[in-house]
Amino acid sequence: MTNSAAPAAPEPGGHGFVDAAFTEVLAGARVLITAQRRAEDLAAALKRRGAHTVIASSMGVEHHIDEAGLLGRTRDLLDSPPDAVVVTTGIGLRAWLDAADTAGLSEALAQMLTTTCTIARGPKALGALRGAGAEAAWVSPLASSYEILDHLLDAGVEGKHIVIQCHGAGDDGLSEALCEAGARVTPLTVYRWGPPPDPDAVTNSIDELRAARFDAVAFTSSPGSAAWVRSLSSARALEDVREQNLAGRLVLAAVGQVAAKPLVDAGFDVGHPDRGRMGALVRHISARVTESALTCTIPGGLLRVHATDAALGQRALGLSPGGLAVARLLASRPGQTISREQILHVLPGDSTDPHAAEVAIARLREALASPASIRTVVRKGYRLIDAG
Repeated sequence: MTNSAAPAAPEPGGHGFVDAAFTEVLAGARVLITAQRRAEDLAAALKRRGAHTVIASSMGVEHHIDEAGLLGRTRDLLDSPPDAVVVTTGIGLRAWLDAADTAGLSEALAQMLTTTCTIARGPKALGALRGAGAEAAWVSPLASSYEILDHLLDAGVEGKHIVIQCHGAGDDGLSEALCEAGARVTPLTVYRWGPPPDPDAVTNSIDELRAARFDAVAFTSSPGSAAWVRSLSSARALEDVREQNLAGRLVLAAVGQVAAKPLVDAGFDVGHPDRGRMGALVRHISARVTESALTCTIPGGLLRVHATDAALGQRALGLSPGGLAVARLLASRPGQTISREQILHVLPGDSTDPHAAEVAIARLREALASPASIRTVVRKGYRLIDAG
């Protein structure tokens, strides 16, 4: 499991400086990334907004299952181009082009794609086609194989030669249905979904999910979402995590409707952006985590309490578990007096010494760098000043 702490914000005028109000909206938040491909890119984008990230890929990718067979079929297609090519995934098309490149066929394959009717199953497949210099004749709006089947059947496929670049779990029955309609189908298996590359990372992430140590979980593919649900179920953590999610304490965010579906089917509340792009997913996570955080306005600024830390304005406070528990208690009752006994109750351990509560408050004041935000109420306790 890869842990990535949020980097320090660049100084104004320095290289890469961006307005902090834009970049640090996730300061203090912790996000679990379940993807494998481009996981580091997603983590970097979230870190630029201040998040701490953990990568625990729920499944892996096995490339070039039968490279010799794939190259043989590629040569056949170049010699006798098909009537249509169905591109189901961006990763699959790019892997096909990479495999073709090892045999010196990538340029010819890209050229064939520009002159053949191509159909893309959603924005990722379309992006890969455009990256190869081709344009799709039709794009499935919902990134659905069933939409593609309906489109092809409406157009008529009898006697047509159709190539299907299969996704990691097959082709959703496209080949069989098209063959029954009279088409000649060539399925291309470029990669398959496999087990997680780091099973221990998945196990550790589930333990941390049980302990409510994440603010959000990000998903980028339907198979990955389904594998995550299976992992939770196998670990008997499904109910615990779902309860956090439905209570609004854990945000689940998918890149699109297709990636969200296995989670919705498992009873989770899942959000997704309107556009299936990584940037849109990052913005969506930022908005949802901000909405779900416990917040209050104090003299030092906006205090946001997250799963494992808190932030004041754009600054993560780096609180200990005890300090975070006290911050959460005070922020849940701004303007109200909290007794030392109540503070001792939320601190780790079983101390009954009032001095322990005083020390915890002193450390929280220091972290806030705003002593006036917490007022001592003589003989009664402490009060977080509500400046809202």
